Amino acid sequence: MKLTKGKIIAIAAVAVVLAAAFWYGGSAPGMQGWTVKGDEQPPAGPAQLPSDASDQEPVSDLPSGASDAAGAPDDGALPAPEGSEPAGAEPGKPEDRPADKPSGLESRPGGTEGGMSAEEKVAAAAEAANGKQPEEPGDLDYSQGQGMDINPATVKDRYMTDPVPEGRPVPVEPDAEKISDVAHTCTLSVRCDTILDNMSWLDPEKAELVPEDGVIFAAASVTFYEGESVFNVLQREMKKAGIHMEFANTLMYNSAYIEGINNLYEFDCGELSGWLYKVNDWFPNYGSSRYQLQDGDVVEWVYTCNLGVDVGGAYSAGN
Repeated sequence: MKLTKGKIIAIAAVAVVLAAAFWYGGSAPGMQGWTVKGDEQPPAGPAQLPSDASDQEPVSDLPSGASDAAGAPDDGALPAPEGSEPAGAEPGKPEDRPADKPSGLESRPGGTEGGMSAEEKVAAAAEAANGKQPEEPGDLDYSQGQGMDINPATVKDRYMTDPVPEGRPVPVEPDAEKISDVAHTCTLSVRCDTILDNMSWLDPEKAELVPEDGVIFAAASVTFYEGESVFNVLQREMKKAGIHMEFANTLMYNSAYIEGINNLYEFDCGELSGWLYKVNDWFPNYGSSRYQLQDGDVVEWVYTCNLGVDVGGAYSAGN
């Protein structure tokens, strides 16, 4: 059939009318709420995000408590089927913790974030002050007689240390240590058994680090050299035993501060928790790298969950 110019125009006009009826009649995608079905959409690539992604909460396929670095896919792969082990995960590790498993922190002051309000901190400090054992009073004359340089205005030394009780050793600055090759022995132990009574406050990812009896390093006789400090011995013996230890040097107190042992850190069991040390049943009021050991000393490192009250002493910020 031969198409004339008039016939072509007529056919084009009919096509335009049909197209208009289709769009304005409500059958086109996007009209009257109609959308393309999910199984008809092309799969989104790993970098694709909704246009309003900045207004949405980030979504993660990781179980609660697992870090992105531990298991977040970065190659666009689909998440593993529910119930399967993430790649590289070991049974019982934090990365395969069920998402609905209680965090164990609900009872901590401040809730699951672990943060305490100002009122809670005041109340906790008051409770600790009322419950702790009486401290041995410092003796100014004795401390000065033993070589402590105490400022009369503050009644403290330059590193904010109070006078020590009579009969107790005064601090020795690390840069004044004179270590000889004369060997002595002391008893050393590291415990965290107080955590066992406060497991609901413990960071759940740290539960597997707490020994069943709370003993990290059982009491043992260890060698030290004349002039060494409590810190020197702890550092050496933890390294020999393959036990993690982390510390920071604090200029204000001119001493090392023990942040964590066996990967158990300050604040892991509440905001009143951390590591303390005592020597011959005394909690020194100065840091461990300023405590010069004597032959036969008994050194105990203990983890407190309540400002030292639960271990028989008072919290010291400069351990």
